[in-house]
Amino acid sequence: MSSHRSPSEVRAGLKHPIIDADGHWIEYNPVFAERMRKLAGDKAADGFLASQRRIPDALKLSIAERKQRGIAMEGYWTRQTTNTRDRATAMLPRLLYDRLDELGIDFGIIYPTAGLSVPRIADDATRRAVCRGFNLVTAEYFDKLGDRLTPAAVIPMFTPEEAIEELEFCVKQLGTKVAMFGNAARRMAKAKDIDSDLSRHTVTYERFGIDSDHDYDPVWQKCRELGIAPTFHAGGRGFGLRNSPSNFTYNHIGHFAAAGHAIAKGLFLGGVTRRFPDINFAFLEGGVGWGCQLFADLIEHWERRGAKGIAYMDPKKLDRKLLRSLVEKYGHSDMAAELDKRDGWPARDEDEPTGGVPVLDDFAACNITRKEDWVDLYARPYFFGCEADDRMNVTAFGRANPFGARINAVFSSDIGHFDVPDMLNPVPEAHELVEDGLITDGDFRDFTFANAVRLWGTQNPHFFEGTRVAKEAAAVLAATAPVRAAAE
Repeated sequence: MSSHRSPSEVRAGLKHPIIDADGHWIEYNPVFAERMRKLAGDKAADGFLASQRRIPDALKLSIAERKQRGIAMEGYWTRQTTNTRDRATAMLPRLLYDRLDELGIDFGIIYPTAGLSVPRIADDATRRAVCRGFNLVTAEYFDKLGDRLTPAAVIPMFTPEEAIEELEFCVKQLGTKVAMFGNAARRMAKAKDIDSDLSRHTVTYERFGIDSDHDYDPVWQKCRELGIAPTFHAGGRGFGLRNSPSNFTYNHIGHFAAAGHAIAKGLFLGGVTRRFPDINFAFLEGGVGWGCQLFADLIEHWERRGAKGIAYMDPKKLDRKLLRSLVEKYGHSDMAAELDKRDGWPARDEDEPTGGVPVLDDFAACNITRKEDWVDLYARPYFFGCEADDRMNVTAFGRANPFGARINAVFSSDIGHFDVPDMLNPVPEAHELVEDGLITDGDFRDFTFANAVRLWGTQNPHFFEGTRVAKEAAAVLAATAPVRAAAE
């Protein structure tokens, strides 16, 4: 931490609260599992413990064994030890609650650690049992702390039906306000009888918008009904170009952004934000730099691969007579001879395949007709979780974004994980952007407070009632224009 100010000193100088949109707690697995066993049965407890063996098992292998089996290097020594008080704080929600003023945080949304992998369990019955048990026990741990902390429930997404069932249970029975939707649902196995370690390289993964075997619109409709803003704490470590058998950092850098990138594109190009304009989506821990770049990339591709742009490339518009004359004047003899042989060049219209897509417009589901659509369909409903020391946070507030749009960056401390060796660091580190003149006080207010209020509060107007930040959050929501739901 380069700043000499303490978190409480930074907080004392602000005229607004600080909301942590993505802190973490560390489940103590042996005790947690036994509590799951009592509340949800053996399948839940045993399935949970089995899901936690992947990393230890990978670390028992040699580099050569991991390389041969296609297994990525996992992180070792990822829990605080030198800072024992922080280790205890990550494990004990009540201790975290008592330390919030010291950390400069008024209200925190807390995501799991062991629970991050739970929605990816392959077996259907085990996955659903573990998710249910995990949510039951988590609710117990955070009981009576709701004025300053609220935990995220884990929601499996292999099918819309399981997601809806768990959502309804968590919201109606447990009082859940935050939902972490599972990612990496495996699809389209390309090979049979293949080693289990290599099988993850032979499939594609659910995008929840385009090319899905399922219609996920009922899930988004249920989110609308229940007042839930879908949040994704998605990871891509260990796949594709992040699969080093020897270097965890190589695998770790950018993996949250890559996974969020895939889901954000799938939702957008699948027209989900067009059909559900009042639903907010958050992509956590990958920062906002990739979100700004994706915003610009989508616009640039729309200009070329949208209906008007792709029509410009229609082969029927090629002036073949002019092309031949230019080849004869400037080309080579073999090129002219090819023209004669093929009776025209390039290939005739019927030889230009289009891949069997019914509509030659990659953005057809978005129905973009005006520049304001880009703000309405991307910049407004998408939120990006940003760690405090990420210098790319400034891009959210910069003038370089198309249409001058402000992209919704939300302060995400990541306390509890190895990224934060000292829990006193995040708030002062985040404020350094103000001290260095890179963002304004107003930008910092949006980053650490107002954007988080809009993310969850516009989805659920009662979200912050009864919390430490209720009055200030109500003022933000009162000044936020409502978004009209799409006609059903």
